[in-house]
Amino acid sequence: MSKSIRVDEETHAALAALKGDDETFDDVLSRLIEDRRERVREGAGLWEGTDAAERAREAREEMKRAVGDR
Repeated sequence: MSKSIRVDEETHAALAALKGDDETFDDVLSRLIEDRRERVREGAGLWEGTDAAERAREAREEMKRAVGDR
């Protein structure tokens, strides 16, 4: 089953520029999604064994306090 999605002309042009001669727009979108998933997988666990996650949480809380968003 296929679905149609609307994109503006600028988005269509950007996708067309990324599309290979033998690719469909579905192929392009699938490739971009898989590339994104791979980058997320590659980054998983980078902070393991460090205090970076806790420092990021603290920085976020500090930013929220600074703008009064509690």
